[in-house]
Amino acid sequence: MKKTILKVSTAALLLTQIFSVGGASAKAVDTAAPRVAATATAKAAVPVMTDNLFKYGLKKTVNLPVTVTAGGLSYTLHKIMIYDIDSKEAKAIRNKYGYGKYSDYFRNPQYFVWTKITIANNSKKILQRNASDVSNKWFLGMKDSGDLGPAMPYFVADKKNNTSALWSFKLKPGEKLTTYEGYVYEGKFEYFVISLFFNGAFSEKFIVDRPEEGNSK
Repeated sequence: MKKTILKVSTAALLLTQIFSVGGASAKAVDTAAPRVAATATAKAAVPVMTDNLFKYGLKKTVNLPVTVTAGGLSYTLHKIMIYDIDSKEAKAIRNKYGYGKYSDYFRNPQYFVWTKITIANNSKKILQRNASDVSNKWFLGMKDSGDLGPAMPYFVADKKNNTSALWSFKLKPGEKLTTYEGYVYEGKFEYFVISLFFNGAFSEKFIVDRPEEGNSK
């Protein structure tokens, strides 16, 4: 009889320990669950900043990237950042690639503009800007007669199809290039339009619409 009681007591004790351990394990899992969720939330992707046009009073009607095409030229603007010409951001880029503070377009530019672009040649002719063809194929306008002035990166100007700071380029049919391009500008910001002239064709796309008549800044 004593042996039977002892066996029952021992079994009861074991069951108590099992349920106790199980409860502790469950609590451990419950405690860990919120940590996993918190970690996942902390690693949520931060939106990439594609422009700072709002800083200059420009309200976009479309978001970047934006692609414009004309005559077989495809131009995609991925990013545009406007900096005061003497800001630390502008100086860092200018000093790295040799951009001058002045240009043929503006005697006293107020701003340095940095863009990330992709150009693709979907035509049957050569797309180039170099000694053989000095004409610009795209223009970024901020007001009437107010295009940004292309700035030359003197340190890398002789490197064709440079992916860090573009100056001279030559693309055969079917080729494309993703790169960065610098500009200088002085004056007001009233709108923002991309215009293309290539292969006898013209196209434009407004990123920021023209102000209504009488509401110019």
